[in-house]
Amino acid sequence: MLNASGLASFLSSPRTLEKKIILIKPNLVNQSPFPVTTPCWIVRELVRFIKATVPGKEIIIGEGTGQPGIETGELFSLHGYTNIKGVELVDLNHEKCVEVRPSWAKRWKSLFIPALLLDCFVISVPVLKAHTLAGVTLSMKNMIGVCPPRYYQSDGSWRKSAFHTKIHHAIFELNRVVAPDFCLLDATVGLCSSHLSGPACDPPVNVVAASNDPVAMDAFGARLLSIKWQTVGHIAMAHDVLGLADASSVYIQ
Repeated sequence: MLNASGLASFLSSPRTLEKKIILIKPNLVNQSPFPVTTPCWIVRELVRFIKATVPGKEIIIGEGTGQPGIETGELFSLHGYTNIKGVELVDLNHEKCVEVRPSWAKRWKSLFIPALLLDCFVISVPVLKAHTLAGVTLSMKNMIGVCPPRYYQSDGSWRKSAFHTKIHHAIFELNRVVAPDFCLLDATVGLCSSHLSGPACDPPVNVVAASNDPVAMDAFGARLLSIKWQTVGHIAMAHDVLGLADASSVYIQ
């Protein structure tokens, strides 16, 4: 499936080979098991594919949980990621950051991004979920996890709570700075009304999808949840800026 999606050619392209690191970004938002969080099996298969395609390339699995009272390393262990061999697990909540001040930004005066991301080919690996504030949480919203709480925890206990203000602009502007280069969506089950609990999609969606276009991926994911992408603010903003909401660039299995 990954080969048919074109991932091998993206990994082998001169632009990607210039990057020092391939960073895989799952959704490990909290302690809840799949389908709230990305299952380790899909990331393990992705790691195997990358190693076979570009042997010797450094691979990092990076995440920064938003759940209060727990560290990302604990979630890596809880969800089985410590059993994936030959990769480094990085808690992005504690990485050294660089400040970016985009002239075009409306939501953020500045964004603080882990410095290592600037030299990474980033693969976002979300699960299919509706979101109570953002409409959906897919490949672009998954990137909130890279943002350290010391800059993004405002009111409330949630460690990335600053994103809850003007959430669609916040997601869109973050992705204008650091969008995923490739997306792999686990839509085998899906959560149809909330991002932290059930009900699950009935019947299960039973799809795995891949694309090098995060906008196309998120528009496709919204459609799987019976949500028009045009009604999801951050997808509508990103269309024709970060990619195209066109399912023809999404490979489905």
